[in-house]
Amino acid sequence: MPQVMEFKLPDLGEGLTEAEIVRWLVAVGDVVAIDQPVVEVETAKAMVEVPCPYGGVVTARFGEEGEELPVGAPLITVAVGAQSVPAGDAQAPEAEGSGEAPRPLIGYGSDHSRPARRRRVRPVTAAVSASAAAPAPAAAPVAVAPAAPAGPVPVISPLVRKLAKDHGVDLRALNGSGPQGLILRADVEAALAALREPAPAPAAPAAVAVAAQGERIPLKGLRGAVAEKLSRSRREIPDATCWVDADATELMAARAAMNAVGGPKISVLALLARICTAALAQYPELNSTVDLAAKEIVRLPSVHLGFAAQTERGLVVPVVRDAQERNAQSLSAEFARLTELARAGRLAPADLTGGTFTLNNYGVFGVDGSTPIINHPEAAMLGVGRIVDKPWVHEGQLAVRKVVQLSLTFDHRVCDGGTAGGFLRYVADCVESPAVLLRTV
Repeated sequence: MPQVMEFKLPDLGEGLTEAEIVRWLVAVGDVVAIDQPVVEVETAKAMVEVPCPYGGVVTARFGEEGEELPVGAPLITVAVGAQSVPAGDAQAPEAEGSGEAPRPLIGYGSDHSRPARRRRVRPVTAAVSASAAAPAPAAAPVAVAPAAPAGPVPVISPLVRKLAKDHGVDLRALNGSGPQGLILRADVEAALAALREPAPAPAAPAAVAVAAQGERIPLKGLRGAVAEKLSRSRREIPDATCWVDADATELMAARAAMNAVGGPKISVLALLARICTAALAQYPELNSTVDLAAKEIVRLPSVHLGFAAQTERGLVVPVVRDAQERNAQSLSAEFARLTELARAGRLAPADLTGGTFTLNNYGVFGVDGSTPIINHPEAAMLGVGRIVDKPWVHEGQLAVRKVVQLSLTFDHRVCDGGTAGGFLRYVADCVESPAVLLRTV
């Protein structure tokens, strides 16, 4: 007799209490293997495929595409030991306990005891799946409907889903014009155009009030998580910023010479990261965090270097583990790998947490300077502006050199200006004369 096991939404990383179902990867009646991904969810940090620790036949799915579920809510039930389920029996049964704990998911936490917001979760059965797959009658898309249809939202493209999400369009209220009712980008754009069409204004004051309200964008998901973290940084960390201009001509020449010998290319970001790890070895105060409960400064043994990466979903900060152990070539490769995953929306929660120091190269946006906000709970962030030709006094003569502005924002609780200035000056000296690294490491 097959045993029905319930698989719940696991803890997907630090501080994440819920996730939105983006796409189901299995249907009721499908046979799944142990650790096979069954659903793709979006958290405030990343898109994640969630593997199931049970093997067997899917007997029920809980939640619809586009619905948010709290950690610990049921995702699916699996008949362990079954090879198939008759269509008439594919309903949502009560999960039976087995006395055995599910296998832990690699890369995820297993603590589901944390309280989460309660939400009504509806099982999606075989009947619902069949109706979602049936061809939908052709109809013009509308932005508002009296009731949302049951079952998964027929959207495949994440770009279409993002467009709708960014503009507040309810995908459940649209009739897709694609095959089998698939919602296309044109459907969302048509809905947006309908929303923007001027409605008959009953009175001038009402029209003015609507116009004055403007567009409302929900502050949730990644944008909401970033807003909360930055706000917390400003509330809790008494930060200060210092900056300096540096002549990067020799650094760029050194990079050109390294890349001229063949092999993997070395990025400017990797050279700056290598300089940062050497500077943190000289000034370990800045690779620390503050434990408010214990009233202690905790100096950290390893440098887990975060770097800012701009993606379609917004700004994310992937983390290079044990950066102090890597050379410039290894750092270049890891930066490239994490950046590719970030742009594809495939970073795991573990790739976005645990940083101890952040390097922010905002020069890629064509700006010279900035005052970085510390990535809480770290103690400092180094900002790097664009490297641009400027007049500079070099060896007593006015010359055109490649100049960069470096700015350091630091937690004034962990050190004073002398330490912060020493760190920044060391970084600038290495930028101006890379040979300084050979003398100190």
